[in-house]
Amino acid sequence: MASIKLSREALIHNLDIIAHQVGGKDKIAVVLKDNAYGHSAVMIAEAVSHYGVKQAVVRLEREADEIVDFFENVLILGQIATRAHPKISYAINSFEEISAYPSGTRVELKIDTGMHRHGIAPQQLGEAFEAMAQKGLVCIGVMSHLRAADTLSSEWFWQRRIFDEIKQEASELAKKYGWNLRFHISNSAGTFRSSECTDDMVRVGIALYGCLEMDSTLPQPELKSVLSLCGDKIATRVLKAGERVGYNGIYEACSDEVVSTYDLGYANGLDRLASNRYVTPQGVPLRGRISMDSASFASDTDELVIFDNANDYARAVGTIGYEILACLDKDLKREWIF
Repeated sequence: MASIKLSREALIHNLDIIAHQVGGKDKIAVVLKDNAYGHSAVMIAEAVSHYGVKQAVVRLEREADEIVDFFENVLILGQIATRAHPKISYAINSFEEISAYPSGTRVELKIDTGMHRHGIAPQQLGEAFEAMAQKGLVCIGVMSHLRAADTLSSEWFWQRRIFDEIKQEASELAKKYGWNLRFHISNSAGTFRSSECTDDMVRVGIALYGCLEMDSTLPQPELKSVLSLCGDKIATRVLKAGERVGYNGIYEACSDEVVSTYDLGYANGLDRLASNRYVTPQGVPLRGRISMDSASFASDTDELVIFDNANDYARAVGTIGYEILACLDKDLKREWIF
């Protein structure tokens, strides 16, 4: 049966690099949203908790409920609170959201420093603090998001400067309300843009999983991919010269060759655009069109590694590793291999 294999050794290797970069594991917040980018939120949560990570980030309350016992705090990015929880905080993404939160909720105010997706304007900071206090909310953090930390441009520098100015103002305002704030803006790419981490934590997702890609002119951390996608053989045949395989017969054998069908298709997360153009890490070409639940390769091995780094598969379909990982079938078996 098709499966996802996870490398604990690669995960610890990546955590060591990140901890060294930011000055300690206490500054690491692991991003576990969308099933930990397809890896299994519970499995990754348990492993990083054992390592000593105490902070996590998810998108929804149900995701937080799955992993909250492993951490001191879980930040929810994309859902308004339905209840207050002593170990869960919520990102406030607009000024209007403040009124929707129940009293006593622990929140973290998002500032728009240039991403222009969500977050309050910097000049609304004082007004937002007053509104949160009147609503009975407990603000524990101020955050933002970098829009281009993985590319060589001026954007990281000016967003960093704006956030640093906000930190000073927010720290002064917080004293009035008795709030002890933490500050964070860096995603995976931002974590490696400076040799010094001046915030209270970094939010690492794709770097944790070993699939961070940066401009070649920027520092390239030697991370290791944690996830491999493997398929089990369903059937093998010798494709004769001139015969075609799969829907619409888009691949025709030039000479006799062995072709096997494996139990993975686009329903499991194999993007159909890779049909007839992808080659596995072991040099095995994909033959013909990817079906909903199966795909054919020029191989007769019982278990085939489809990819061991999502970025490689992503390049074959013109997307990014994030998308490939996030679209992996949640029903696939996941297991630690070493």
